Amino acid sequence: MRLTFNGAARMVTGSCYLLEAAGKKILIDCGMFQGAKDINRLNYEPFGFRPKEISCLLLTHAHIDHSGLIPKLVKMGFRGRIIATPPTIDLAKIMLEDSAHVNEDDTMHENKRRLRMGLPPREPLFTIRDVQAASRLFRPVPYDSPCNIGDGLQMTFRNAGHILGSAIIELSATEAGKTRRLVFSGDLGQWDTPLLDNPALIGGADYVLIESTYGDRLHSAVKTRGDMLSEVVDETFRKGGKLLIPSFAVERTQELLYYLHGMARDRELPAESVFLDSPLAIDATRIFSRNMNYFSQGLRKEFTDPFGFRNLKYLRTAQESQTMNEYPKPCMIIAGNGMCTGGRIRYHLKYHLWKPENTLLFVGYQAEGSLGRVILEGADVVRMMGMEVAVKAEVRQIDSFSSHADSKELVRWACGFKERPKKMFIVHGEESSSLGLEKTLQGLGFETHVPVLGETVELK
Repeated sequence: MRLTFNGAARMVTGSCYLLEAAGKKILIDCGMFQGAKDINRLNYEPFGFRPKEISCLLLTHAHIDHSGLIPKLVKMGFRGRIIATPPTIDLAKIMLEDSAHVNEDDTMHENKRRLRMGLPPREPLFTIRDVQAASRLFRPVPYDSPCNIGDGLQMTFRNAGHILGSAIIELSATEAGKTRRLVFSGDLGQWDTPLLDNPALIGGADYVLIESTYGDRLHSAVKTRGDMLSEVVDETFRKGGKLLIPSFAVERTQELLYYLHGMARDRELPAESVFLDSPLAIDATRIFSRNMNYFSQGLRKEFTDPFGFRNLKYLRTAQESQTMNEYPKPCMIIAGNGMCTGGRIRYHLKYHLWKPENTLLFVGYQAEGSLGRVILEGADVVRMMGMEVAVKAEVRQIDSFSSHADSKELVRWACGFKERPKKMFIVHGEESSSLGLEKTLQGLGFETHVPVLGETVELK
């Protein structure tokens, strides 16, 4: 039995693990690399395996850094099942369609540049036709329902508490009469959040892959995030400014809408408009509303629909988005993407980042090399969209909005195993985060390893 780390090894993006067991090749996630240019280039490299030889793909959740290269996988010959929870399938389909449109548009602009330089054109990473072909391969499996994926191979999804439909994968593989148990954490959510139940604790495993996005850090208290958001809103509107919030379309946006709905219900939200400027986030919000049974019991009792309120306005078209350039009143604009590496938020930054009365609020993780990280680290001027833009707006951050468990919660999950795993592989984190979590787990007596990209290990 062998395990190869084809992504998210000493980096926080590109999750992709190849398991060779019981005569089959199983892929766990197939994510896109996101971040600095040298990381993005990895998307154009050949896979470290032959897609035609993969019997099935197990998808932990819909985020692009876990699902984004599925269309490329299909384009290169994969024809097996893609197994995921029902909400993950709904979300992945719209996210991959959006990604294909962005990819085709970016390639068109890149090829114009290459033509001027006398370079040959570049082929898109994948197209909408590849997404449509991938969509036909999805097969839904709900939580806690064992599923056979081959002779001697069985998997079960458990609730990861990260985003709607996110899953921990329990996998058992039997070879030569011996069964080994593997657990892939996927991305784990925080404990005691209002939207989702806590991550499931697993009884036992021989080998575990645990994420480490916040492996060396702690979040602020969850209970204060609503108060902090309210404070930033009030301060910005008192200055007569606009509050810009770069936000991921799935989970982060809906959590923001939940808190804003609560503020509106309690008459704590000023009467100014809240604009959701992301067709993908609008579609995702409707999927969230249709899947209320996947949310916590407390949320279902509190709201019939937590994600809609009177002040909220949707901006679906590019023309509607452009009206915000000259919008005369204070307002809040929630737009993708969450790290400011693309999407409509960049246009809002172009028009509003240099105005001191405005506020830029980060509510999510900013990967190394991303525009969001550069701004957050204190840049006075940033280069974007072919021009330099001064950073005069107030820059704030609420890190407790993260949908990832912090170091204390990761340890809590690791210590939830009734039987101590033989080894824990620490993945999906920048090197410092992974090594920080490794030090903590080793201090608790765990056998650990932080793999490097492309490494293969024998699971004996």
